[in-house]
Amino acid sequence: MSSGTPLGDFLRARREARKPEDVGLPEYGRRRVKGLRREEVAMLAGMSADYYVRLEQGRESSPSPQVVEAVARALLLDPAATAHLWRLLQPPAARAWSRGQSTSISPQLAQLMDIWTTAPAFVLGPALDILACNTMAAALHEGFAVADNLARMVFLDPAGRDFYQDWERAAHACAAELRAAYGHDPESVRLGEVVHELSAASREFAGLWSRHDVKPKTEEGKHLRHPRVGDLHIQFSAFTVNGAPHQQLVVYQAEPASTTAAAFERLRARTDHAVALEARS
Repeated sequence: MSSGTPLGDFLRARREARKPEDVGLPEYGRRRVKGLRREEVAMLAGMSADYYVRLEQGRESSPSPQVVEAVARALLLDPAATAHLWRLLQPPAARAWSRGQSTSISPQLAQLMDIWTTAPAFVLGPALDILACNTMAAALHEGFAVADNLARMVFLDPAGRDFYQDWERAAHACAAELRAAYGHDPESVRLGEVVHELSAASREFAGLWSRHDVKPKTEEGKHLRHPRVGDLHIQFSAFTVNGAPHQQLVVYQAEPASTTAAAFERLRARTDHAVALEARS
């Protein structure tokens, strides 16, 4: 994914994203570097420039907790980015998602999703692969050529530009979620495959990926547009799957008695009709 180290790439990207005025430094004349200089970060963090350079070059892999927190403060990292920084400093054996990843889900979870006939529900892997979904989720994403990976659906399928009413926000969220997963396992083969494919095929993704923004999946609302039932304004919840911490159960919900709830009901009726026709054939 890069010729540098995961830690060095992250620190460099975060340093380049900060302007001197962001951290209270004066800016004199034209600067030859993008963002902050290494020496400025070192000064703000209270360490020698040589030590910070070793960190960014990956030659110092065991900094003290005080050093890590000082660098996080100097670069104005938010809690998610700070947690990502800590994960990048862990040895591979200590990473929670590095071993035992599975593309299958438990039968009990599949049965639970099938019971939810009024709400779309699906299970995501760390590379945003859709590992399983119920009939409502399948109907929700029916406008996509292939509904197998959320990031590919956003960046590579033309239907994504219409489905996500705020496409830029959805695109940024996808890239930031993949980056958060990358922090758990930079050596992940599947993550590498997805990132390589998206970087080669989408200039927008390549630009967002290079920013190293980190944002785990949140429960913010989404504004979608289904090709058959119209606009949907949903809330969603994401749950870590017990026994498979690299998997997330995502459930979309509509406000009761809302236009979205009515659209969900139309979507459910269409799926029921399709199931009935298939049963008779």
